[in-house]
Amino acid sequence: MRLNRTGVVAGVIYLGLGFAWAVATGVPWWVMAGLVIVALVGAFIPGEANQVSLARAYLAAPALTYALRGEFAGLAVTVAIASVTDLVDGTIARRFARPSSFGGGLDPVVDGVFTGAVAIGLGLGGAFPLWLALVVIARYLLPALAGGTLIAMGRRPELRHTLTGQVSTVLILVLLGGVCLFRALKQDSSGLVNAADVVIPVATLATYVHLGFALRRPATVVEAG
Repeated sequence: MRLNRTGVVAGVIYLGLGFAWAVATGVPWWVMAGLVIVALVGAFIPGEANQVSLARAYLAAPALTYALRGEFAGLAVTVAIASVTDLVDGTIARRFARPSSFGGGLDPVVDGVFTGAVAIGLGLGGAFPLWLALVVIARYLLPALAGGTLIAMGRRPELRHTLTGQVSTVLILVLLGGVCLFRALKQDSSGLVNAADVVIPVATLATYVHLGFALRRPATVVEAG
């Protein structure tokens, strides 16, 4: 890939907003360093829709910060914004350009970065079981590793959304967002946490099973989770 104007312009805008937020909230240096790293990677990513998807990688920084600090109102707003970008990036891709295989691969990666940041922040902050936060990370990490392994083996996996992958992502966002909202409103979130204890592992297992069937196909195709 090469530097492209869309990626550079979007990175400047995201960095400007990110640094303004960082200064206003007094976050540590490593959070701002994370924003810079995302911007550097994003400068090589083409397409408006992909830049909208990449917003979730930027939002991982405030999500982790708010979760660790127990600032659940800010976290709930961050999850809501991330959910909106997840809804509109595909629409933008279809409206302004043809959806690409690269975009299909990028989407679950940024989903994993964002949801992993929320989950691990809540887990370390004591608002969410830490073991379940690790399941959320594994939900996205293992399919990414499987796809990367196939590419390293010289196979060209087909990167596109699957029903199980989309459903599991929606469930994870709803449950994590619900816990944040309940905590922000000073309400008991134990019911949502109990539901997450069952729903997230089941949804993750369903995604893995779907991926396993995809890997067994004669054609060298694997679907992005």
